[in-house]
Amino acid sequence: MKLLGLKKSKLVAGCLLGAVSMLSVAVSAADNPNDWPEYLRDSKGWRYSPLEQINKDNVSKLKVAWIHQPGDIQMGLQATPIAIDGVLYYVAANNNVFAVDGKTGKTLWHYQPELDPLAAESFWAAQSRGVSVGHGMVYLGTLDGRYIALDQKTGKVKWETQMTDFQNCQGCNFSFPPQLAGNILYSGHTGGDQPQQGKIFGVNALTGEKVWTFNAIKDDPKSWPGDSGKVGGSGAWTVGVYDAKTDTILIGTSNAAPDFYSEGRKGDNLYTATILALEGKTGKLKWHHQEVPNDSWDYDSAYEIMTIEHKGKELLVHLNKGGYVSVLDKATGKPFNVWKFAKLANWVDSIDPKTGKLIGRKDPVPGQEDIFCPSVLGARSWNQAAYNPKTKLWYSNGWEFCNRVVPAAQDPEKLGWAGVYFGVSKLELIPPPGEEVGSSRLDARDPITGELKWTIDYPVPGMGSVLTTGGGLVFNGDATGIFKAYDAENGKELWNFNAGSGFRSGPISYAVDGKQYILVPSGLGGLALGFATGAFPSLVGLPGGAALIAFTLED
Repeated sequence: MKLLGLKKSKLVAGCLLGAVSMLSVAVSAADNPNDWPEYLRDSKGWRYSPLEQINKDNVSKLKVAWIHQPGDIQMGLQATPIAIDGVLYYVAANNNVFAVDGKTGKTLWHYQPELDPLAAESFWAAQSRGVSVGHGMVYLGTLDGRYIALDQKTGKVKWETQMTDFQNCQGCNFSFPPQLAGNILYSGHTGGDQPQQGKIFGVNALTGEKVWTFNAIKDDPKSWPGDSGKVGGSGAWTVGVYDAKTDTILIGTSNAAPDFYSEGRKGDNLYTATILALEGKTGKLKWHHQEVPNDSWDYDSAYEIMTIEHKGKELLVHLNKGGYVSVLDKATGKPFNVWKFAKLANWVDSIDPKTGKLIGRKDPVPGQEDIFCPSVLGARSWNQAAYNPKTKLWYSNGWEFCNRVVPAAQDPEKLGWAGVYFGVSKLELIPPPGEEVGSSRLDARDPITGELKWTIDYPVPGMGSVLTTGGGLVFNGDATGIFKAYDAENGKELWNFNAGSGFRSGPISYAVDGKQYILVPSGLGGLALGFATGAFPSLVGLPGGAALIAFTLED
């Protein structure tokens, strides 16, 4: 395959402003296979690189090209780097942003904002999961509720906007990067498990001026009785995707709060546990699909949303934390199919594949101890799956463990700054009933039907994102730090590398000067790791770290 270079825009006389904007926006991923210009690489959300210089025949010859150390190892490295025209942009703990030479690993610039001291006391302290790049700027969502735009070449601040009332709102920070929808920069904030109202913001990406706000807690007493909506959760805490053809933002929201105690919020609790389609320019709702009405198990709908064409129709593929995958009509949000990904999901008997209706709900009962599967961490963590258009397979980590829970009322006014609004008197994460430990795996499935093509059991969970490439490969790492390459067709292991600390990040592939690289941020961290030790005792004591590792073929 010929490795393509970045296409250059031409200046148009008399239109300086438009030309500058055109030059500074990253070329689309479809036109520039050398780059990884968006969080999920492109608006389809596949985590797929078409590069094929590294393939099944030569992947065994991968060697380390360089290593970049950010210095701060708190919570490991959880970011997905951005690669544009040979330069990498990524964020480490506590909002440390770096621009790095993609050939050598040399730091080109480094920026770290001065954060509100309360950020260090937050439940989400230190966790930074990415940046976005466009319009000649690098965009950061901060741990104290700001959007900051940095000059792409120098790292100097171009503008910053305080988006949330951080000091008076638990969970009103950003751990994931805001995304671009044309000239709009948008995202939701964290805190689905905390007593606040989730919101999604849109600002002018060139100036930082606030343009619109979408309240993910619907103003409707039938949906939210009494004052329950004031502390109802619904943070849209991961990234969305943007369809430029229709000016549509697709983004998922988190659970209703308090998580397990739903006595005071007996409505459907819109727009929690919901996939939203919003107009990019205005933030107006186009359609919504609520996967879990009156969510009483902490089953967010915040995970990645893929667009996959099937028999001439564009469909959305989305995993809910409750262990089911919704396949929806992209234009309307109507269900096309729903299939079960989790081996054990006892909170419902099933879900109607044509309507999405929950069948045989088993709601938590206040004061009564029950076991619900999957756990609050879902059938997989937030780290994204990947889809390969050549194999037509969806590759995802998965795990099986449960909660032992006793629902109880909580007073949100008495929660500490880092307190979570679970609505429980007891919450323990445990192996599935009858098992001594939880189980973990990497699956390859048909994304539309859920048919399993191959699976690989893991002794410890894969807690990072999956990468797949045009070279017929799947890359995945586990919590001990073993990074592996598999044959995308059959799951055969072809190569591995011990990074010394596990993965919570998003590996990518990019090319510079005709040479393809595989890039993986290593370093174990994150809240899920601590929670999961109840089902995976071997996770206790695993080493932390933080290192950006680039691999390429031997010369």
